Amino acid sequence: MAKTNSAFMKPLNISADLAAVVGKGPMPRSEVVSKLWMYIKGDDYENDKGQKGSSLRKGPSLQDAKNKRNINADEALKKVFGGKATVDMFEMTKLVSKHLS
Repeated sequence: MAKTNSAFMKPLNISADLAAVVGKGPMPRSEVVSKLWMYIKGDDYENDKGQKGSSLRKGPSLQDAKNKRNINADEALKKVFGGKATVDMFEMTKLVSKHLS
């Protein structure tokens, strides 16, 4: 029987700035990341059941059209990203971790 990673599933507290994007916590890191991508993709979001659109944000995807690794932050994401207007998806993970406890 496989052992689940309980640290990954542990509900974490979410800062007010991050909660404005993903909703109130506590929630596991995996759920935070999932909701963050729903927010970033906006109307371009499609879940595994084929449902389109995000309930978190309306509008076009915030992913850069030329380089999908880059996220162009709106005002709410700039607060999470420490004021940065553009971050790559690897930097995003590090910046989001600062908002989880």
